[in-house]
Amino acid sequence: MDAQAVLKQTFGYESFRPGQAEIITKVLNGENVLALMPTGGGKSLCYQIPAVMLPGITLVVSPLIALMKDQVDAANETGIPATFINSTLTFPEMNDRISAVQAGRIKLLYVAPERFESPAFMGMLGQLKISLIAVDEAHCISQWGHDFRPSYLRLADTLDQIAGHPNVIALTATATPKVADDIMDRLAIPRANEVKTGFARDNLAFQVVKDQAGDTFIVNYLRANPEQSGIVYCSTRKEVERVASMLAKKKIDCAIYHGGLGEDERRQNQEDFLFDRVFVMVATNAFGMGIDKSNVRFVIHDQVPGSLEAYYQEAGRAGRDGLPGDAILLYKAQDLNVQRFFIDQSEMADDLKNAEYQKLQEMNAYANTQDCLQQFIQAYFGETASACDRCSNCLDDREQQDVTVDAQMVLSCVMRMDQHFGKGMIAQVLTGAHNQRIATFHFDKLSTYNLMSNRTQKDVGHFIDYLTASGLLSPSAGQYPTLSVTADGAAVLKGEQTVMRKVTRKVASHAPVAKDEGLFATLRQLRRNLAEEENVPPFVIFSDKTLQAMCEVLPESDAEMLSVKGVGEAKMAKYGALFLQAIATYRESATA
Repeated sequence: MDAQAVLKQTFGYESFRPGQAEIITKVLNGENVLALMPTGGGKSLCYQIPAVMLPGITLVVSPLIALMKDQVDAANETGIPATFINSTLTFPEMNDRISAVQAGRIKLLYVAPERFESPAFMGMLGQLKISLIAVDEAHCISQWGHDFRPSYLRLADTLDQIAGHPNVIALTATATPKVADDIMDRLAIPRANEVKTGFARDNLAFQVVKDQAGDTFIVNYLRANPEQSGIVYCSTRKEVERVASMLAKKKIDCAIYHGGLGEDERRQNQEDFLFDRVFVMVATNAFGMGIDKSNVRFVIHDQVPGSLEAYYQEAGRAGRDGLPGDAILLYKAQDLNVQRFFIDQSEMADDLKNAEYQKLQEMNAYANTQDCLQQFIQAYFGETASACDRCSNCLDDREQQDVTVDAQMVLSCVMRMDQHFGKGMIAQVLTGAHNQRIATFHFDKLSTYNLMSNRTQKDVGHFIDYLTASGLLSPSAGQYPTLSVTADGAAVLKGEQTVMRKVTRKVASHAPVAKDEGLFATLRQLRRNLAEEENVPPFVIFSDKTLQAMCEVLPESDAEMLSVKGVGEAKMAKYGALFLQAIATYRESATA
């Protein structure tokens, strides 16, 4: 059986997504591969299909123990025998699973990277036929990645000790060129075997919301999108609790997830969200990698994350099923202080700290650009792209205002302060502040002092952020970046270049619309009932996209049901008759 046949029979898809066939071919040829694919791009198929076709087992290194069950449930539902081994198992459970692996009854074995530090586990691996090792969330292996983990770094050395030296596939959705090079160096992946399908998420609408009350926006959004699954990310446990309490007062149900909760409470809340018992999860990034829930319709960041990599990965949890999703950042300049505090308190070496400060500056530039948001993100990851025509900046139809004179005031002030100071001090000078530092440096004697006295320091600070995002000012590295004028900024000062800037958007519903909403609701309820019976998340049975396809095809036979995208043979045998009956019953009642 070839890969195309496995794709159809096991997963119910007629054709590969971009990059999948190339990656799978390289893997089946015994080559090491790096797969750079956006969240929702189908990375898991790139090792699951080879796992079906290759002898022995495929070892999957996954970073979060709490999420392995979902990955294993999803594989088993498609007919691929899978299991995991981690510290949540009892000793008898561990032995049973090891016995199943040794007996050849398992094709996919999920483990955490820490498991390789066990001599007993390494001894067991030496007795197995391992054809492939899949390193998921591979950016964790690089110290330059946004979620570097020492256990992943040690993994690079450990894999060389596995008998037979099985080939490796590394997978990630968020790796800058520097991080990708680091991954390939550590896992001996040839540069020619980097397969990058592009970082664009064509079904996501990115939005930055500024100068609005965040709580009001969140409440209005959730009320406009009832019964749509989504995540509200916060940077701290305290903010998670505050937002959840605020939503409770507004009679909006939500679950919470952060590191301060007990393990049982975290597990229960996660399960309630995955099973669609509650639609909104308010969480820190502890609710993170490996969230496979396919029908997340929105991700709202209540606070600014520390890097564009982290933001894009978290935002990318919306719309994994390919249907429309929203990725919304509520920007407040003071949130940057929270991230600076995290960096300050870390035990990283100075060069790594400086790298983190630089990432935070890029995050700030993203929030302040008036260019296409998707385009900005792709440029950060080393890609050139056209404007997306769907983000809040692309759809912003406000008229542009010539702000060249204001820009010249700021740029001139930076020059007169010898380009040695940061945004806050510059804003103070321009607005005519009176304090000891200004007096000490005699900045009250500058011609630019009090030049923008008709504006607040906060407003001038936002404008400086805009000029920085526009490439007219350049921040230095480090905890307290100073600003200098770029070549483009100098052109503005000389009058050779103009600066334009756009002068409360309504919250809209973004629920995906099925061809027949009544039938879609019926099939969702059937899916939910089956999920509860089998103790698996509903999306593991069928995705929203597959249910919508059923509403369009209206299958009346097994063959027609198998033609629905996302219905493979295993799921057809298990659920096909139930969904065919539900469709027939609904159509009969609709025509009665």
